[in-house]
Amino acid sequence: MELALAEKELKSVVNRLRRAQGQIAGVIRMIEEGRDCEDVVTQLAAASRALDKAGFAIIATGLQRCVGEAGTAADGDAEKMRDRLEKLFLSLA
Repeated sequence: MELALAEKELKSVVNRLRRAQGQIAGVIRMIEEGRDCEDVVTQLAAASRALDKAGFAIIATGLQRCVGEAGTAADGDAEKMRDRLEKLFLSLA
């Protein structure tokens, strides 16, 4: 399934991923500096949420596109698409 993201959606996803990248770099620095465990875990959780949000944004865009295509797809194709989208959602769970 090819996901063509609109420019606005793409910018939002890339921003989320860059935020997560910065947070992960921060976690690495914190570990190397011997920072407090609670602070490290808090920062790691923030990075995880940023990655999840980016993934969900990508899947939601694909779902929106696929719903439009499902109206013109044969029943078997629609079922395959549904299965693929379900698998994607579950991969982020």
